[in-house]
Amino acid sequence: MMPGRFFKIIFKLLGWLILILMVVFFVIYAIAPMYDFPEYKPFSGDKLYNPYRGMDSSSWKKGNFQVQSRAWLGITNGRHNTNEAIHTVYRQLGYDIIVTSDYMKINRFGQELPQYIATYEHGYSIRKTHQVCIGTHGINWIDYPLYQNAHHKQHMINMLRENNEIIALAHPDLRDGYLLEDMKKLTNYDLMEALSQVRSSIDHWDMALSHGHAAFILGNDDAHDVFNPEEVGRVCTFINSRSIDADQIKRNLKAGNAFGARVAMQPGEDFVEKAIVHQNLPILKSVDLIGDTLTVTLSEPAALIAFVGQSGTLRRTFSDTPGATYIIRPDDTYIRTEVTFADGTMYFLNPVIRYSGLIPGQQPPATINWVKTWVQRGVALVIFIVLLLIVIRIIRPRSRKGRISRRTYYYQS
Repeated sequence: MMPGRFFKIIFKLLGWLILILMVVFFVIYAIAPMYDFPEYKPFSGDKLYNPYRGMDSSSWKKGNFQVQSRAWLGITNGRHNTNEAIHTVYRQLGYDIIVTSDYMKINRFGQELPQYIATYEHGYSIRKTHQVCIGTHGINWIDYPLYQNAHHKQHMINMLRENNEIIALAHPDLRDGYLLEDMKKLTNYDLMEALSQVRSSIDHWDMALSHGHAAFILGNDDAHDVFNPEEVGRVCTFINSRSIDADQIKRNLKAGNAFGARVAMQPGEDFVEKAIVHQNLPILKSVDLIGDTLTVTLSEPAALIAFVGQSGTLRRTFSDTPGATYIIRPDDTYIRTEVTFADGTMYFLNPVIRYSGLIPGQQPPATINWVKTWVQRGVALVIFIVLLLIVIRIIRPRSRKGRISRRTYYYQS
């Protein structure tokens, strides 16, 4: 076969592959449902939910739910990480729960352990609109790889809900994967990765909370190279659980009996020094709510304790103290606590929220608007038919011209 003919065939195959992908993407976007998002309101009611009620200060378990290992022949991030290396590094730093969240793949390493939690990171959109699927029962291969509006994001969350016990929005602020405006609308997820080594998304968290969405915090390294001390042991989640049993860990995460931590790191700090820092992290001793009085107590003095409320508004601060008390005002829809220690380490506690009825933080779900959905699908069908006719019109004359020229050549010869 001549080289020119070989490359012609290759280019033709690539062209057909691109065309097929374009058709697939067109169909995926064309059939996407359109939602009606209710006007979500701030938390309200005469009751206050304390996610730390009944916590035991001796039962904190440190976990990380985002780190990638080598997968998909090394195409994705984490290509230099082995499962053994991930567990060795995090064990040395004193982690109790080590969860590997490969891209679109369930990592089965350590599945015989009681603390094993099947998890993966869903999504391959160019805007990094990803979700951490915790307690997963299967991969969902569908995604909107290009553009995603709030309707696409809600659809993905709803689809993931079917096969996952906990859904966390991954690094919302990274590449604007989730806009602040989205946080007003999106429902049906459990956690928000408001703390990450790659990006902090506290503003997104406050936006969700301010519109009555009871999303609790998740803090993860999201490390792609566990051999780099600057990528591991930087962010973690402390879960209050008497056992490392996976079901108890998931239950306490979902209930908000946990907090996110950003661990300070000094320039040039190696793994040995990092392990010492982790070993000596302060302990959250109590988060008590008596009536409308919230009291936070720590094992050692904090440089600053801040109480934050609606719209991320700073309500009150205390300096150089191991504990602080805040009286929740009638207009406080939620109050969360940030603790900063002298070395720069920060703890982000889950909020105390207002509610009425039996269950706190339950907003009405976004519902599919079938009229708009079918109108969109109808318009897409018309566009598809028109484009198909144009393609046929372009191809057929060429084929006829080719036949005529060959016939003419035959008679002339």
